[in-house]
Amino acid sequence: MANILVVDDELGIRDLLSEILNDEGHHVDVAENASQARQARLALDYDLVLLDIWMPDTDGVSLLKEWAQAGQLSMPVIMMSGHATIDTAVEATRIGAHSFLEKPITLQKLLKAVTQALERPAAAAAASAPRAAPGSTSAITPNAAQPLQDAPAFVAAAIQSAQADEPSLPEPQQSFNLDRPLREARDDFEKAYFEYHLACEGGSMTRVAEKTGLERTHLYRKLRQLGVELGKRKASR
Repeated sequence: MANILVVDDELGIRDLLSEILNDEGHHVDVAENASQARQARLALDYDLVLLDIWMPDTDGVSLLKEWAQAGQLSMPVIMMSGHATIDTAVEATRIGAHSFLEKPITLQKLLKAVTQALERPAAAAAASAPRAAPGSTSAITPNAAQPLQDAPAFVAAAIQSAQADEPSLPEPQQSFNLDRPLREARDDFEKAYFEYHLACEGGSMTRVAEKTGLERTHLYRKLRQLGVELGKRKASR
C-alpha cells in the first residue's frame, strides 16, 4: 500500500481517482489547489503525487519547480492535463516529473503509470530533479539546445499522439451463443456493448459513462465485474 496525493481542481476527477486507487489498496489524500498540496506535502512524505497542470492558484509545473528547488521532490510525480503542449511536457520532464497522463485518463493507463512510478526508488526522483543554486529565486526552464530524444518516453508518446491522424471507429463485433442460460448470454452482450463504446471513446471512462447513462463509479465496477479490458484505444476498420 502506498500513500498517494491527488492534486486536481476538479472534484469529479479527485473522487474518481481516489476511488480507483483506494480499490487498489492505496491510501489517498486529495488537494484541490497548490496551497492545499503544499500543506499536505509538508505533513506527509508521499510515495507518489498525481499533479494536475492547470489549476486556478498555481499551475502544476510551477509547483513542481517549487518542490524541486526546495529539495522536496523526494517522490515520483505524475503530471496530468487535458490540453498540455509538448513544451510543457518537456519542461515538466526536465524538472523531475516521472510521467504524464493525458485527460481523460483511462483506467489501464492510470494503473500502469502508478505501478511504474511506485516501482521507481524514491531517491531517484530527488536525484534526477534539477536544483536551483543557493539563494536563487529564478525558475528552472528547459534547455532549448537539449535534444528532445533525451526526454523520457512519455514525451515522445505525446508527440506521436499529437501527430497521429484520427482513426476510424471500430466495427461492432457481435457473435453470441444463444444456446445458454439467459444470465450468461446477457453478460456476453453487456461485455461486447461496453467494449465497443470503450473503443469508440478511446478508453475514456467519462465519455463512456455519458454515452451509456451510468455513473462513473457504477460503470467502473460493472466493467470489472464483466472482466472488460479497460483503456482500449480507437481501432481502425
